[in-house]
Amino acid sequence: MKKNIAILCSGGDVSGMNPALKQFVEYSLQNNLTPYFVYDGYEGLIDNNIKKASYCDVAGIINRGGTKIGSARSKRFMQAKYRVIAKENLDKLQIIMLIVLGGDGSFKGLHTFYKEHKIRFCGIPSTIDNDISGTEYCLGVDTALNMIKFSIDSIRDTASSFKRAFIIETMGNKCGYLALVSHLTSGSELCLIPEIDYNLNDYEQKFRQEIQNGRRYFIAVVAEGIDQDSQEIAEWFEEKIGIESRVNVLGHLQRGGNPTVKDRLMAYKFITYAIDGLIQNRNESVICYTENGFNYKTIDTVVNTPYQLDSELIKFISS
Repeated sequence: MKKNIAILCSGGDVSGMNPALKQFVEYSLQNNLTPYFVYDGYEGLIDNNIKKASYCDVAGIINRGGTKIGSARSKRFMQAKYRVIAKENLDKLQIIMLIVLGGDGSFKGLHTFYKEHKIRFCGIPSTIDNDISGTEYCLGVDTALNMIKFSIDSIRDTASSFKRAFIIETMGNKCGYLALVSHLTSGSELCLIPEIDYNLNDYEQKFRQEIQNGRRYFIAVVAEGIDQDSQEIAEWFEEKIGIESRVNVLGHLQRGGNPTVKDRLMAYKFITYAIDGLIQNRNESVICYTENGFNYKTIDTVVNTPYQLDSELIKFISS
């Protein structure tokens, strides 16, 4: 029987997906597997946009952000009739193994797909939100953090020159990981994340005193998932603290950029563990990374366990 294996990217793209695609093709061929690319995520599974991949397809992509094979958020895949079509398309090509790079929503769809059709798969956490239960690191996070670092460092130059407060909004949905780590590593004066209740009034006296003592600017890093709009926080700085303010919503620049060395290496390792697991008949796993290294967890455990932000990180700003 042919040993055909496919890979797809689902949900938001991250820097690190292209290095993962390169290792997928090369490691598959090393293990006598025939690699296939599924273009445009689950939409490609439904539309049979599935093509055999070779070394030529991944030459020169390791330094590129995004994903060469495209990604998508598929509403059709939520319907059973389209999942049937997806399985039929895989069967026609005798693809018996599937690797999915994606986040929480992608894994929930994959979980349903497995329960219905028993396609052997391995999931690789790939989201800058870093909000997948069971793993401390998701592919693309380091590049996103470095993009934020560069932005904050650049904005600080203007903030100090013009005596302003800058409110820098990061992505993360309802997870404050990007904002929190960026705050801790940039030396910003304020960090607001969904996981911690806050009252801006608690900062008024401290910030006013700092201005009196010579502070020229403030940097506030806020997660997009907090209750207040970033513009409201800027208005608070102007009205209550008495300093001119600006808002910078970093937006999708956080998802792009040249993949860092860490994300390239993590892509290499994630893919290697994923293919090894499938070869060893791990049929429904997600590759997770913790301080103890890489490990396999069942898809059921990952999608049914609520994600919680590292309590040690929270302690650093709540103490």
